[in-house]
Amino acid sequence: ASSLTLVIIFAALYVNWAVLAPYVAPKLPNPFEPLLFISHRVPGTSDDDPRYQKGYLDLAFIAYHIIVFSFVRQVITLHLFKPFARYFGIKKEAKLDRFGEQGYACVYFAFFGLWGLVNIATSNSYMRLKRIMSQLPTWWYRTEYFWIDYPHWDMKSELKRYYLMQFSYWLQQLIVLAMRLEKPRVDFQELVAHHLVTLWLIGWSYLVNLTLIGNAVYISMDIPDVFLAFSKLLNYLQSRYKIVSFVVFVAVWTYFRHYLNLVILWSVYSEFDLMPESSKHWDPLQGVWMVWWMKWQIFAPILLLQCLNLFWYYFILRIIVR
Repeated sequence: ASSLTLVIIFAALYVNWAVLAPYVAPKLPNPFEPLLFISHRVPGTSDDDPRYQKGYLDLAFIAYHIIVFSFVRQVITLHLFKPFARYFGIKKEAKLDRFGEQGYACVYFAFFGLWGLVNIATSNSYMRLKRIMSQLPTWWYRTEYFWIDYPHWDMKSELKRYYLMQFSYWLQQLIVLAMRLEKPRVDFQELVAHHLVTLWLIGWSYLVNLTLIGNAVYISMDIPDVFLAFSKLLNYLQSRYKIVSFVVFVAVWTYFRHYLNLVILWSVYSEFDLMPESSKHWDPLQGVWMVWWMKWQIFAPILLLQCLNLFWYYFILRIIVR
């Protein structure tokens, strides 16, 4: 209720300003717009293909959407999946909580995994299919374009919105873990480490204009999480299809979280020098940061992510053996 109140207050303030300001202060920008919408459009870019850069107002967008995700999480967990679980006979409160958490994870990663690949936009009165990744030269994991033409400081609007909302989600989830709103699991420490490494990757890649490789990492992590959460839901329900879903999950996880992750790691190791020579120095004002040691600063968190994935893969293989 408190998160919904805050979401509505700031949305109402934005609408109020948009309605009244033209009559009172027509030249003043709406101060609440950065909370709801992305900011820092690159001047002179066309309406057909607007481009955006990063800036301090991005922090306002992230903060507001942490509140949005707090509301969405509780609605999906408490009012959608827990009643669903009760309907199918789950009675223990601990299992109801877990079912709600996995239901939220399934919905979130399905939405953002698809958004990372496919986005439906309306244009000229017909439906037009766009993909965030396929709009980029890196589709499908053409890793050389992580580095060619660096710095990639100007972003398509969908990529920037997608990136900042992902950042908001992971920050909100870290708050959930820190406040123990979810009952700690046996892999609690590894889960915290995963969240910290993820935030490190998101924040640093955004800061140093490596959003193309960031998008590739997102997709390699989000899509298998859909199958993981769905497989857990079927297991809680004791569905006869749980074995089939688990087999599919293992195949998807292996491809995305290990094979594609290693492809990205290999690119950092072997293709880093494909970037222009003019980018291989430290000049934040020009959007370039790629001094020699940055190669290892990029390599390290992706390697840590792979180590955590291997930790969980061990548990997955143990389940297969059982």
